[in-house]
Amino acid sequence: MFAEIADILLDALIDSVKVFPFLFLMYVLIEFLEHGTSITKNKNILRGRLAPLLGAATGIVPQCGFSVMAAKLYDRKLIRTGTLLAVFLATSDEALIILLSYGSKAFAVMPVIAVKFAVAVGVGYLFNGILCRRERLAELEEGETVYGAPCGHDHEEDGKLHRYLVHPLLHSLEIFAYILLVNLAFGFVMHYAEEAVTSFLEQGLWLQPLIAGLVGLIPNCASSVLITMSYVRGALSFGGLIAGLCANAGLGFVVLCKNMRAWRRNLALLGIVFALSVAVGYAVLAVMQLFPAL
Repeated sequence: MFAEIADILLDALIDSVKVFPFLFLMYVLIEFLEHGTSITKNKNILRGRLAPLLGAATGIVPQCGFSVMAAKLYDRKLIRTGTLLAVFLATSDEALIILLSYGSKAFAVMPVIAVKFAVAVGVGYLFNGILCRRERLAELEEGETVYGAPCGHDHEEDGKLHRYLVHPLLHSLEIFAYILLVNLAFGFVMHYAEEAVTSFLEQGLWLQPLIAGLVGLIPNCASSVLITMSYVRGALSFGGLIAGLCANAGLGFVVLCKNMRAWRRNLALLGIVFALSVAVGYAVLAVMQLFPAL
């Protein structure tokens, strides 16, 4: 028994360690790309006709800073509802990095991006068109900047060593810990209850988008790790993956919920994102069932 447990622990550790170098390199690259970038440097970038398109494009970037920034801008009435939804639906937090880290599932990155981007842009333009006459935008004060970090800064006061080495390393270690926990959980479950899990997955296929959507609403990068690793491990369908990742808006909803006076608005947005995510997940699942070769 102890030998079996040791094997499960060792396998989980090895599988997790394999992806750590790639995680670290990706987070270093993201820091270089993110440094000095602020949506609010151009005050109109998320206010014009291209706003949903640009919002979806920024949301695709694998980090939650843009969803936080979009939430802050929206709470101050600086962007429209459709633009916010475009950013939220496009956001995948850690998912793309994890998929790229696993060579066998890296092929799923482009379909994930394509589906999420198309949905985000479509929903963004739809809601902006419906609500354009009801929403009056405020103006950002001259020289004012809205940061994307939930802590209120974008590591601007940090030195280059901390920004490009320490911060990516700590972030990588955090995600590594989540991946290790998920690998351990799957290792024990598949070892002791493989038949039960397989039976549940076959019978509960059409419940996956609903369950994954609920998990995706959890405002923590652990939720995107759990959803993505479930797909990597074969425990979640592609439709479930899409539903969970569309619902995963990073810390965006946490920022919105800080404004307790707008609880009706926040609840409505949460419901809209969840309903759309689950609907898209079921649509993808139906297409995959009709065309198994995809």
